[in-house]
Amino acid sequence: MSGRILIVDDDPIQRRLLEEAVKRFGYSARVVEDGAQAVAVMTGPEGSDMDLVILDLVMPELDGHAVLGKMREKGIATPVIVQTAQAGIDTVVGAMRAGAQDFVVKPVSPERLEVSIRNVLKVSALQDEITRIRKSAAGTLTFDDIITRSPAMERVLRLGDRAASSNIPILIEGESGVGKELIARAIQGSGDRASKPFVTVNCGAIPENLVESILFGHEKGAFTGATEKHVGKFQEAHGGTLFLDEVGELPLDVQVKLLRALQESEIDPVGARRPVRIDFRMISATNRRLLDLVKEGRFREDLYYRLNVFPIWIPPLRDRLEDIPDLARHFLARFAAEENKPQVASIAPETIALLQSFDWPGNIRQLENAVFRAVVLCDDTYLQPEDFPQIQAMRGSGGAGAIPAGAPGGYSGGDMIGVAAPRPSVQAGTGESADAPGEAYKGHGDLAQGGFAGVAEGVAPFGFMRALDDTGHVKTLEAVERDMIVTAIDHYGGRMAEVARRLDIGRSTLYRKLKDYGLDGSSDQAASELDEIAARASR
Repeated sequence: MSGRILIVDDDPIQRRLLEEAVKRFGYSARVVEDGAQAVAVMTGPEGSDMDLVILDLVMPELDGHAVLGKMREKGIATPVIVQTAQAGIDTVVGAMRAGAQDFVVKPVSPERLEVSIRNVLKVSALQDEITRIRKSAAGTLTFDDIITRSPAMERVLRLGDRAASSNIPILIEGESGVGKELIARAIQGSGDRASKPFVTVNCGAIPENLVESILFGHEKGAFTGATEKHVGKFQEAHGGTLFLDEVGELPLDVQVKLLRALQESEIDPVGARRPVRIDFRMISATNRRLLDLVKEGRFREDLYYRLNVFPIWIPPLRDRLEDIPDLARHFLARFAAEENKPQVASIAPETIALLQSFDWPGNIRQLENAVFRAVVLCDDTYLQPEDFPQIQAMRGSGGAGAIPAGAPGGYSGGDMIGVAAPRPSVQAGTGESADAPGEAYKGHGDLAQGGFAGVAEGVAPFGFMRALDDTGHVKTLEAVERDMIVTAIDHYGGRMAEVARRLDIGRSTLYRKLKDYGLDGSSDQAASELDEIAARASR
């Protein structure tokens, strides 16, 4: 799931409809029946997990306006979409002034609700990203700004928070791309050195003959080419934090000077006549086991113990898959804005499943780059699995004829036609006009309401269509077309305008074919046939 939504409504029918719609859009839902329960959730432990609130304005006792007021009093900035049966200008303006981000009029169509949810969450994600960038630049990034739901990462944040108030040297260990610098910045922003300099040095990216000068500085004329005085990174970090990334790459002679700087809080710039006193906080990081380097004689043992006073290990992304949906949505909002693609506003559930099935050897940095590429490729409103061709290829399931993970036993790939895995079906019967754009299919009830569970006649589970009939012969083109129409209806949640667009036919042609193939529910035989298909699929 790519977000958690709190639904607040005193009408049980509305609550059920909203919950089903939200889940079909790919979000998880928490439902309460009155304003008091909503305030209890938002001010309790669950409140921080909520990404959005859908709030009914008219409720007995504590109404929507009162809930908005209490959220504002408590400093809760979770975005809110308000529902109202009366779309008067005063009502709408009052709700917006109270803190709501958008409003919808009851009864709201699924399409309107989905657009509102996508837009509000996208704006919220962009605001969070801007806040993080500003805090990072100002040195005030804190652990509250780090995106995670993982218990393992929560332990990392607790450790970092404890170390933040001290000047104890910290060694952050973890694979490349796990976010070591982000944790270092949060430690800085959570301690008494917040807003002070945070100086980053990638020790592996500096030529060996320049390391000493860059770290400790040099005087004018100290060596050939030193035409002016240079202040080193240690002096730049005075009063703040020095972050040495990939510290294991430092040459041995520089390690000696680093040890002295840590022990004596003073440095010797190249060519200087006297040492320079400095006040700094040391945080170092490595993607290698420093103890192995110590055993190999490539890293000083005394320096290792001086740096490793407070070790923090960050787990790889493959060990915290629950963080992937929020991280992917965060990157999506950022890159959609940068690439001027506002229509790309969400991530399909099957795409989240794909991302969570991958090992991510490059960790968060690899996920970030994958989402960036997907946003550039995407022509839809959702990021689809096909927007991640490299991930599909590396996972071994993206090529033609590849066997999908979890495919039925005995499947050899020879009798099925691969199509994208179906999304959860959209509930029909919303009261929307059958002639309206994007209408939900209102034919046979089981088909329209997802009774197929994504499986039509002759269509195998997991979004694969059978190309052979029960006798083992190739199906006729007419039968294949029928199966494809049923699959498309389920895949696009009964939204017939979208089905027709994706099949590249007119809506009138689509309805005619539904009637020709007996899929409009107009006869007892068609209804019986569809019931039999749904029953067979459920076995």
